[in-house]
Amino acid sequence: MTNEVVDFTSQKASEQVQEKKTSQTEMLVERQAQEVQVAMIAAKRFPRNQVTAYNNILTACQRVKLAETSMYEFPRGKEIVTGPSIRLAEAIAQNWGNIDFGWMELEQRNGVSQVMAYAWDLETNSRQTKMFSVPHIRHTRKGDYVLTDPRDIYEAVANQAARRVRSCILGIIPGDVVDGAINQCNKTLREGYEMPLVDRVRMMVRAFEKEFSVNLEMIEKYIGCKSEAFTANSFVRLKKVYASLRDGVAKREDYFEIALPQDEKEISDPFKDGKDVKADVAK
Repeated sequence: MTNEVVDFTSQKASEQVQEKKTSQTEMLVERQAQEVQVAMIAAKRFPRNQVTAYNNILTACQRVKLAETSMYEFPRGKEIVTGPSIRLAEAIAQNWGNIDFGWMELEQRNGVSQVMAYAWDLETNSRQTKMFSVPHIRHTRKGDYVLTDPRDIYEAVANQAARRVRSCILGIIPGDVVDGAINQCNKTLREGYEMPLVDRVRMMVRAFEKEFSVNLEMIEKYIGCKSEAFTANSFVRLKKVYASLRDGVAKREDYFEIALPQDEKEISDPFKDGKDVKADVAK
């Protein structure tokens, strides 16, 4: 009888906690809606100047640091998929003006987070919203394991949310504006360095080795030539790969042929040469 009382009490407490979380989520959504309404009024009073906004975007894309992280790249089958990164999307939205964007975790239940990503043009009332679930699991080559640390859970959710936010932003920004930003970033990467290309390549190789355990031989095989023959476009490709690996868009195995450690290699058959082990033992 005592056990039944304890179980009932525990279940009641769990329900109360869940009701509290649901109430907090509703309050958060309601508060954000009120903030957006105020922002929409301000956007109507102070509309963007599209010419000035576009010029501001191009000026931002002349910064080398932004250009370096402006694109992602990962292989899909026999094709290379590339596009604007979340960093470039954020820079475009900030300079375009009167755009509210971000993400929020709606709830956590049974090891899964329910998340909403959004981008809202406050002038035109154009809006992109994406609802998705993020299981609290990390996938590794050695298998999957459950995340329990709140920091690990937040990082997993934030990583997934950033991709949806990027998609939402690009869904409401005019396509020609995005294309102009990409072209300016590529131009900056080709012309915006004072350091010689050979030194930039050397620094890039060090970064790959230190952060992702990818050596020069792997990089040369990916590019298709020796590092001495790398061009500015080769460097741009490597920057895209670096940004994709850093942001978790792809894994190093998607680009490079990773040699297995010695202990993971297949053990050779000691009898494949046809020698008679028994005869050797008999000697």
